[in-house]
Amino acid sequence: MTLPSQMQGLLLVGDGYTRTPSAAALEAMEPYLQPGSIGVPAPGPSQALIKVSLASINPSDIAFIKGQYGQPRVKGRPAGFEGVGTVVATGDDAYARSLAGKRVAFATGVSNWGAWADYAVADAASCIPLIDTVRDEDGAAMIVNPLTALAMFDIVKQEGEKAFIMTAGASQLCKLIIGLAKEAGFRPIVTVRRDEQIPLLKELGAAHVLNEKAADFEAALREAMKAEQPRIFLDAVTGPLASAIFNAMPKRARWIVYGRLDAEPTVIREPGQLIFQHKRVEGFWLAEWMRQFRDRLGPAVLEAQKRFSDGRWSTDVTAVVPLSEAMARLPAELAKPNGKVFIRP
Repeated sequence: MTLPSQMQGLLLVGDGYTRTPSAAALEAMEPYLQPGSIGVPAPGPSQALIKVSLASINPSDIAFIKGQYGQPRVKGRPAGFEGVGTVVATGDDAYARSLAGKRVAFATGVSNWGAWADYAVADAASCIPLIDTVRDEDGAAMIVNPLTALAMFDIVKQEGEKAFIMTAGASQLCKLIIGLAKEAGFRPIVTVRRDEQIPLLKELGAAHVLNEKAADFEAALREAMKAEQPRIFLDAVTGPLASAIFNAMPKRARWIVYGRLDAEPTVIREPGQLIFQHKRVEGFWLAEWMRQFRDRLGPAVLEAQKRFSDGRWSTDVTAVVPLSEAMARLPAELAKPNGKVFIRP
């Protein structure tokens, strides 16, 4: 296959990390990205070059382009951590060569050649050959949310308590976890920002859905904590909401932070709880989990594909935006609730 020498992409304006953190919402594209033409990269020995069919947008992508993620930006390179496409060139590594011509879900990781472009580079080990029954929309969102859902629900199961609590309850990730919990007989408690999200999440399997904006939120939270006694708190938000939840939780609670959607300061209201009630705070990063638990990765990938194929999981789609329209449309599309936004080159 003859490849073009140039491609289009959404290129990073900033370099490294920022010194001025901002909120998680993407208020505008121009401070962080610009459309442009760039040379099609050559894959390294253990890498694959992928012709992108569809690229996903996750909260981690927004944090990254703003310079607030755990990986530095490279100015002038395409952004985008995750997508689906066809492998069109590979390095000389045996596994990389075995991917040639296959449709794969991929994570760009540290390659610095992101998915928001015509072509992307990924480590071969981060490419997942897809079965035919997985839609492109599910394949493009196959890694970040599904693997995080399976990994974090394992933590819930290991803790031994049937109830647990999550913020950002209407997110795609939380919906996946709610589905896992319902099947296993667990009782998720989730928070949302809109009353209209409550019936859907209860139908999916949430035991309690609390509107954090309601006047009686903290009273309802205390009642749920008393009734359910959850020990695990999976938090994508932080800030005052997470502080209130952690404060209301019982002894030996674990606050697991995996995102920061709220830029407000996060306060531990009563530090004595860490001493006398044996509460603790920790973080979760999927990249680190994948490095530590490589033996679990294969089964988790297979499980995710099976769930998307048989309909137990499905990716809710807000919009599929052509790459050529992304600068104008992405902020407004991302502001809509309840679904994922994709970029199509």
